[in-house]
Amino acid sequence: MFADHAKIILKSGKGGDGHVSFRREKYVPNGGPDGGDGGNGGSIIFEIDEGMNTLTDYRHRRKFAAASGEEGKKKNCHGKNGDDLILKVPEGTVIKDAQTGKVIADMSGNNRRMVILKGGKGGLGNQHFATSTMQAPKYAQPGQEAVEIEVLLELKVIADVGLVGFPNVGKSTFLSRVTNAQPKIANYPFTTLQPNLGVVDLPDGGGFVIADIPGLIEGASEGVGLGHEFLRHIERTKVMVHIVDAAGTEGRDPVSDIYAINKELEAYNPELLKKPQVIAANKMDAVYGDENEVLDALRRAFEQEHIQVFPISAVSGQGVNELLYHIRALLEQCPKEPVVYESEYDPSLYFFQEEPYTVSRADDGAFVVEGPKIDKMLGYTNIDSEKGFLFFQKFLREQGILKELEDMGIQEGDTVRMYGNEFDYYK
Repeated sequence: MFADHAKIILKSGKGGDGHVSFRREKYVPNGGPDGGDGGNGGSIIFEIDEGMNTLTDYRHRRKFAAASGEEGKKKNCHGKNGDDLILKVPEGTVIKDAQTGKVIADMSGNNRRMVILKGGKGGLGNQHFATSTMQAPKYAQPGQEAVEIEVLLELKVIADVGLVGFPNVGKSTFLSRVTNAQPKIANYPFTTLQPNLGVVDLPDGGGFVIADIPGLIEGASEGVGLGHEFLRHIERTKVMVHIVDAAGTEGRDPVSDIYAINKELEAYNPELLKKPQVIAANKMDAVYGDENEVLDALRRAFEQEHIQVFPISAVSGQGVNELLYHIRALLEQCPKEPVVYESEYDPSLYFFQEEPYTVSRADDGAFVVEGPKIDKMLGYTNIDSEKGFLFFQKFLREQGILKELEDMGIQEGDTVRMYGNEFDYYK
């Protein structure tokens, strides 16, 4: 079976604890603290592998964990960082939070390598806590805890054009004629159990990628049959080609079939019906003459909706070139950039979800935000970098901290103080 989804558990590496030790050498009876810092935990990284086309590797193993960082050592020695865990996936894999269904990352377009879970930061050794009044600190900072989440991997085929239609209307035959793909072809329902991709090369140059989306049935949008498995692959396509049996060899009504498929597409995702569509009335080699009542019915029903109908024969090649050039013309009107899903959820924030915080007013009027949630987040984020600061702002917004400040009456230009960091508030 074609594996196009999997549910797995990811765990980042824990940061190594800081070390507590003191310098003990000959002639240095009262050496100061020399505990080293803990190593950073390993991160979970996803990377596209051009040679992969399924998620089979993730069907037989459930849990993936990066290595933890080592504890710091004496003599100011830093603990070893934990090794990152790199997971290879095929292009088009969407990584979602299993609990909320929100997109974490889409491994498509320019997203070739992405850090999904950052390893815990190593703790500071006791040398960092020495002061003029505390010259022999007997404590060190623990490393940040590992983060464990469950994610859903979904492979959504990347193709410019999707072929849709009920079983046995000739999609596989059409794909094998216009591309170098070699799908299995036979005359029984659900012959195609996985999307087949092929590249169409037109004589005057310029081509496109076309996918045979496996045969749909009514109820597919509700998960009947293998509906959800197949419908997800249509989301990335820019143009949809309905293949119908114009000869009626299967005893089906092509007009009703197109309405039924569009109904399933709309139920699954209404945005799908905004994509350009074209109809290929197939099996014309089995029709006497160049026209028949099926073609007339298709044109009456759909050409008024600006959906053109092309009589073709995938077996003989009749009308195929005209259809392909029309498809290319439709594609030229579509956005050039691939369909890539925006990130909706950062799992790194999961670590701080349950930690408490407080918001108060200082004597000088500044707003003070503190507590473990803020302390840990500041330790996790490099707010000196633009990317880190934007990440921190997003964290404050998503955790409801900014709203709480607004409810307390904060105005633009007011000062917000967080553990030695001061910010001016602006909306």
